Amino acid sequence: MSCHDKVILLNVCCLLPWADMEPSLLSLEKLDRSSPDLWPEQSVSSVPGVYDFAPLLSPQLSPDPQNLDLEEQDINLLYQFRLLTALEIIEEVKKLQNVAYQLGLEEAKEMTRGKYLHILNNKKPK
Repeated sequence: MSCHDKVILLNVCCLLPWADMEPSLLSLEKLDRSSPDLWPEQSVSSVPGVYDFAPLLSPQLSPDPQNLDLEEQDINLLYQFRLLTALEIIEEVKKLQNVAYQLGLEEAKEMTRGKYLHILNNKKPK
């Protein structure tokens, strides 16, 4: 490292948040994909356990439109959502969350009622 490089390094170190770190500890080495020694290519089969987490086939980014099996009402709803602004979509999501919450409360009431009436007990055949 030349004297000029050391001066530049010291100036850069003063600007960085870790400027109090000793300059001799700073590494200027670039770790990128250009070095096969640093990052050897490995096949999927050579990494143990990778098949547990990665699918064997690459997933499609979007589903095939022919396989969606949408009804006319669903298609119309999609066209309506397409015309909404971002804020209107957020409002629709909030409405759906409120409906889901109310449905959860109603279901909890019905489950409690079922417990009190012993409807959900497991009846053992004799």
